[in-house]
Amino acid sequence: MIQRLQVRTSGKTEFLDITSLVEGAVRKNGMKDGLCFVYVPHTTAGITINENADPNVSRDMLAALNRMVPLHDAYQHLEGNAPAHIKASLVGFSQVVFVESGRLVLGTWQGIFFCEFDGPRNRTVYVKTVKTEESS
Repeated sequence: MIQRLQVRTSGKTEFLDITSLVEGAVRKNGMKDGLCFVYVPHTTAGITINENADPNVSRDMLAALNRMVPLHDAYQHLEGNAPAHIKASLVGFSQVVFVESGRLVLGTWQGIFFCEFDGPRNRTVYVKTVKTEESS
């Protein structure tokens, strides 16, 4: 079963730590060991895994993306959100995380972030868990 998580963003660009939402989806499924797929069905948003202990990391990442993909340039996309599409493609639309003993296998400082590049908006994040079998 695919679980749909609702995310509300409040800024034009922002990184939201959704680790606890994804963990909740894994717990709800009751799976002990396997894979957790996190996917964003939006062309102006993404998913990444990075440090969640220091909020300046997310700010630095947004600042770097804004330098690489400026708000105003010779974009031809008529909607005016070409930078959001480019940033989303650079970050990516999905992540896969191992699940062991019912918990996400993330590093000490890692979190899962929803990356908004064309907000504020109401967004959806899909979470799918798949049980894996261990061989002896």
